Amino acid sequence: MGKSHGTSQTGKKTMDRDTLRSVQRPLKQLYREQPQAGSIVLEATGTLGEEGLSCSVQTGQALVSAGLHPSTGGDGTLACSGDLLLQALVACAGVTLAAVAINRSLSVTGSVHASGVLDVRGTLGLDPEAAVGFSSIKLSFELQTEASEHEVAQLIEATEKYCVVLQTLRSPLAIEVTALAK
Repeated sequence: MGKSHGTSQTGKKTMDRDTLRSVQRPLKQLYREQPQAGSIVLEATGTLGEEGLSCSVQTGQALVSAGLHPSTGGDGTLACSGDLLLQALVACAGVTLAAVAINRSLSVTGSVHASGVLDVRGTLGLDPEAAVGFSSIKLSFELQTEASEHEVAQLIEATEKYCVVLQTLRSPLAIEVTALAK
């Protein structure tokens, strides 16, 4: 049995296995009975900056202004879209790992790190042979846990399997691009 759902010393809500399962149980049942209900649409909207080269994106918690990375002409004061992609991967992998750990009654703390290699010559149009985008991404976990090596391996395997951002990056998908000029 997991610990009871409550509040940590910092005042943040805590989650345990039983609480997570009780929240997810009716959702899973709904999706089993009505598979179409499991298909949702997530959206992101950005506003092109009136001053300088930027695009502000509402994240749900804060407004993030994205601009060019210093290696492509930015001044470093705005978030780079490549950094945001890696941050989304870290966030998704971290939340997924935490949920899987809770479901398995494993106590795990630590950190998640992502790094990516890209050749900016591609995005700057300098070399037609240089790829536009990341050529590789490394996702790593530094965990503190009393779980066995086997449990940690299974935890990472499940995290990889259920991390939406990781699976999206690994799988080719159809993306429709449209434009409306007013």
